[in-house]
Order: sequence, then structure tokens, then C-alpha cells
Amino acid sequence: MESERPDALFHDPYARRLAGARGEQILASLPKGRTWAWAMIVRTAVMDELILRAVARDGVGTVLNLAAGLDTRPYRLPLAPSLRWIDVDFPDVIAYKKEQLAGERPACALEQVGVDLTDPARRRALFAQIGVGARQVLVVSEGLLIYLTGEQVGALASDLAAQASFGWWLIDLASPGLLRMMARTWGRAVADNAPFRFAPPEGTQFFEPFGWREAEFRSTWEESLRLKRTMRLAWLWGLLGRLYPKRKREEFRRFSGIVLLGRR
Repeated sequence: MESERPDALFHDPYARRLAGARGEQILASLPKGRTWAWAMIVRTAVMDELILRAVARDGVGTVLNLAAGLDTRPYRLPLAPSLRWIDVDFPDVIAYKKEQLAGERPACALEQVGVDLTDPARRRALFAQIGVGARQVLVVSEGLLIYLTGEQVGALASDLAAQASFGWWLIDLASPGLLRMMARTWGRAVADNAPFRFAPPEGTQFFEPFGWREAEFRSTWEESLRLKRTMRLAWLWGLLGRLYPKRKREEFRRFSGIVLLGRR
């Protein structure tokens, strides 16, 4: 949808091919699916920016993309051929993407690994294998954590922190308020296969005992205004927000965000 706009924030020429008719059906089945697409568009654009900055500014030599899904950043972003990019997801997801993108050439050195990330032993073995000799790894987990329990997220965070070369972790984070809203809007549609779970009341402080700290928080709301991809009547919500006390305004700002975590 975004790529086909004349003023697109990003261009993914493979999106419609990968989503296919099934993707159209899923979107049509979600209540207000198109109305709330702005948040996913903003998340994609902001993560693009942060990934490119991490490679250019922070010397990231490896990107580890957990639950990569149908992400095509290795193909569509201006990445150096020397960059190592590792997509990890369920074996059937990796197989599907390989089939659909057969003949396409990624911009960087792409590896694709089929692993169930909820299997602790296989996950740790994979991280250890990547961590050996890697130079400054950026971990990306877009659209993943919300489907895990707090215990699972904590275990994943600890396993990532165990690798000294894993310096950065890029995530998206929901608040309890957003989780409740999503449960009301889409909860019934996803309850059987992928219920929404993770939205820690303490926000990014959740990650500190597991070896991570907040390095940067990008408010989805603020970024939507910057990128001009926001909800209807955003101006009215902005006006009303000025009437709230500072604590409430900060709570609203952190309703949803894209977060760059760094090692503690």
C-alpha cells in the first residue's frame, strides 16, 4: 500500500508478490485493517532509518533479523555488499520467501536460517555460532515481542546479552493501554493463533535486569506526525493532549514506540 503511493516513504517492490491473495484476505478480515495501517508504515520507515544509521555510524557489520517474516530489507535497502545480514524464522517461512524471491539478488551478504526461536537450545546455539568472530551485531525483532510472554522475552533478552558482539537490539514496544486497544480491535481475529501478550507496564525498564538499556525511544505518535502518516483527526488529539498534565502527555507519547536498546 505504501510503496504504491506517489509520495511513498519506502519502496518494497516485492511486497505484493510476497503477500499475495492470502495477504489481501488477511487485511480484509481485520477490522479497520486499512485505517490502522499507518502505525505499521511508520514502524517500517523508522526502523529503516535506524538500521541504516547503525550500519553507517556505529560500525555494525552484522544484522540479525529475528522473526524476519516477509521482510525484504536485504533486497530493498542501500546496503554494502560486505554487510552480513541473517534472516531467522520458522523453516516454512524461510522456504516460502526463498521460493518467491528466487532469482532476485540481495544488496548484501544474506543468510537465511530456519529455526523456531521459542526453542531455547537451538536459539542459544544459533546465537553462539553468529557471535563468534562477529563485528558489532545489530539485532532486529520487528513485530515479534508482542506475541511472546514476559518470561519468553526475558529469556530471549538474556540469550542475546550473553553474546558480547551483540551490541544493539532494535524492537517495537507496546504499552498496556495499546495492548487493550488492540485486543478490542483485532483480538478476536488473532486469538487462536497469535494472541497479543507482551506490553510491560514498566516500559523499556523491563529489559534492564536482562542486560539491556534504552538508548533511543521513537514515539510512534510523534514519528507519524513527522512522516505525515498518522491517524484521522490527529490534529484534534494533539490539541487535546496539550490540556493534559506533563505525566499524562509522556504516558501518551510512550503508548507505542520503536526502541533501540544498547548493552548495559
